[in-house]
Amino acid sequence: MKQERRILDLIEIINDHNYKYYVLDDPTISDGEYDILFRELETLEKNFPQYKNPHSPTQRIGSSPIKRFNTIEHKKPMLSLSNAMNSSELLDFHNRTKKILNQESITYVAEPKLDGLGVALTYSNGSLLHGATRGDGFNGEDITHNLKTIRSIPLKLRDVGETIPSYIEIRGEVFIEKINFLKLNKSQNKKGEQVFANPRNAAAGSLRQLDPKVTATRPLSIFCYEAGLIKGKLFENHNSLLKALKIWGFPVNPIVKTVQGHKGLKQYQKHLEKLRNNLPYEIDGTVFKIDDYKYRKTLGYRSRSPRWAIAGKFKAQQATTIVKNIEIQVGRTGALTPVAKLNPVFVSGVTVSNATLHNQDEINRKDIRIGDTVLIERAGDVIPKVVKVILNKRSPGSPSFTIPKICPACKQAAHKSQDEAILRCKNLSCPEQIKGRIEHFSSKLALNIDGLGKKVTDLLVDHNYLKSISDIFLLDETRLKTLEGFGNKSAENLITAIENSKMVSFSKFVYGLGIKNVGEHISKLFEQYFLSDLSNFMNSSVEELESIDGVGPIVAKEVIDFWYQKENKAMVEECINQGVIIKKREVVKDQFLINKTFVFTGTLNSINRKEGKEIINKYGGSTTNSISKKTDFLVAGVGAGSKLQKAKNLDIEILNEQEFLKTVKLSPSK
Repeated sequence: MKQERRILDLIEIINDHNYKYYVLDDPTISDGEYDILFRELETLEKNFPQYKNPHSPTQRIGSSPIKRFNTIEHKKPMLSLSNAMNSSELLDFHNRTKKILNQESITYVAEPKLDGLGVALTYSNGSLLHGATRGDGFNGEDITHNLKTIRSIPLKLRDVGETIPSYIEIRGEVFIEKINFLKLNKSQNKKGEQVFANPRNAAAGSLRQLDPKVTATRPLSIFCYEAGLIKGKLFENHNSLLKALKIWGFPVNPIVKTVQGHKGLKQYQKHLEKLRNNLPYEIDGTVFKIDDYKYRKTLGYRSRSPRWAIAGKFKAQQATTIVKNIEIQVGRTGALTPVAKLNPVFVSGVTVSNATLHNQDEINRKDIRIGDTVLIERAGDVIPKVVKVILNKRSPGSPSFTIPKICPACKQAAHKSQDEAILRCKNLSCPEQIKGRIEHFSSKLALNIDGLGKKVTDLLVDHNYLKSISDIFLLDETRLKTLEGFGNKSAENLITAIENSKMVSFSKFVYGLGIKNVGEHISKLFEQYFLSDLSNFMNSSVEELESIDGVGPIVAKEVIDFWYQKENKAMVEECINQGVIIKKREVVKDQFLINKTFVFTGTLNSINRKEGKEIINKYGGSTTNSISKKTDFLVAGVGAGSKLQKAKNLDIEILNEQEFLKTVKLSPSK
């Protein structure tokens, strides 16, 4: 009994010190004193395991390695933000908001936009239930085992002066500070392991470890900034939520600030841009949110972003460097893209050594030559590009650069069509195209073959193990083991992943084929129209394809051109012969929604929007993103925005969530 009491006291004491250190930034004991308390707790729990507590700080690395990541659905979507690229776009956002709300004075909560990995932490009755990545905004990966290793994340909320909701989902950004990133890469290099490109990649890679013991060694931090679904408590504004988060034990960024109107937005943006390089962590902009939740509800949501928030982007950071060479890369569609190989230079938290030059017209326009000193920038903090040549530093007699009209990979002639600015290699057997097609086919949105990324694909193509997509299904575990880099386990895992990929939906398979201009959305339209019948799709006509709502003449032509090549038909048939099974789309005889068009707005609680659309498609209906006279129903969830008013103006039938579920013959309590 005495030991149990001491264990509970130590848990409370250590958790309190964690709160003072990570949340208040005001530690009251030294690291050595903390370690003594922690070791005492570990010893007591070891000697008296019957008194172990799930909220104990010693339990942060209690789980065993997992085999794969499960999926967790976000009860409220984690939407992305619209961007304001300059002050005038911030002003546009403010003016739109004022107009809709009919308010002259608007209060915003301003915060830095951290360059990390977004996560969602779900608590039930104050205890951590699970944690997930943002994923596609609707579903994320279950990384609870790794998030528990971050000491600044409370395993149990502090019950001090603020009512704890029965259920709450907290959103935050996991990141690595600049100095800790340098130390991590130094350690990786010393151990002979791969170094990380930037702090964001390091944070993301750390959270996607299957073994939490690896994650525990990484210097991860978190700032929490938002909530998803909350049950059992109401907040009137964002500031009150942030105060509650801090009381419950979550780190909240200390430079979050309340600002007024466009002047406040502009000043905070300017201030943070100046402060940016002096912060201990990387940021790539600012975030501005309406403080008042009542106003947020009025403004509502677009399909992918809220109307009550915006991200203010910083001006691209620039640096000068030298073009060492210009290389030609061959993409999966045969496109020849010139890439400038640069002397490595540090820009916006990333070491840049490559920059795309797009095409010959772009090279000519900027007159870029090998050996030139150039000004580069990371446009939107993502894609490095050459801004201009520093002409006074050019060597005399430097020759201009022309992209060779010969494919560097297969030495076949490249051609340029009248409607394109790029050269293309038309040789389907070109090894670089094969690599690109296989990598695309194996990607997450296609067949999702784990272990068949760029490095492995390059190896297999270079050794002639893969000459076509269909060759993937002919790979043999015994042969794989003969290749350098493949052991018994890695070969076994790849073959298993390939076998697991053979049962695939029509849309994922078609997307994976890499038909030009046929993306994820168009593939789903084809799935719906052809009812997952691959044969009918392969033998369709231009007229038939163009008759599909959402498919235009350009896409139709690309599909016809793709199937015109006998090699492509043969490749697909070989995939089927090797055991690939296209899952049949569920067809319900009662197509009571046929010729009915639905539009969704706001957030649904019982099901997500994706599920709602699938249900409508199942019963013969269709969905679009915009309201028109052709719309039959608007499904209005929580936070419905301007679409709701437009539907009223056009006299379109409006369904709330309960009415929608009844319409599609589902129980509202699903």
